[in-house]
Amino acid sequence: MPIRFSSFVFVVAFAFLLGGCAQDQRHVMLISVRDQRMVVLDRGVPIASYPVSTSKFGVGDGFGTYRTPVGLMRVRKKIGDGAPAGEVFKSRRPTGEVIPVDAPGRDPIVTRILWLDGKQPGNRHAYDRCIYIHGTPEERNIGTPASFGCIRMRSRDIIELFDLVGVGARVKIVNGDL
Repeated sequence: MPIRFSSFVFVVAFAFLLGGCAQDQRHVMLISVRDQRMVVLDRGVPIASYPVSTSKFGVGDGFGTYRTPVGLMRVRKKIGDGAPAGEVFKSRRPTGEVIPVDAPGRDPIVTRILWLDGKQPGNRHAYDRCIYIHGTPEERNIGTPASFGCIRMRSRDIIELFDLVGVGARVKIVNGDL
């Protein structure tokens, strides 16, 4: 029996949606502003822990505040797969420049970017504010509030995290303890 064209289009479209929209439902990244720490869970089981740096201006979601938004978010985009540690990104594009850890006078986004999308009223501007989890050359400041709203990590840690989680992975940022 021949397949009707409309049925064929539906099957192809459905297969594309399933394959092209696979979302990471396994991983949750819990980030504590108070502890300056991230714990990664795989189906509820802790599998990794990293020191981080959140905003030196505190928490919040307003444009121009440079604060770290809190609440539930998801990884909307992953940028930088395969880039070397220390690769500088400008407007989410690699520049070709690679800078060493703790390079004096330098504070660009480096190595990898996990671009966050807020899922609650209190963090709904995260994506438009370009709130990321990303590498920083200022590794000496990891563990203290030092960013301009993003969550900063050491290059080796963001590489490991980037390879671990996928688009759609949940991110929960809390102002209290883990």
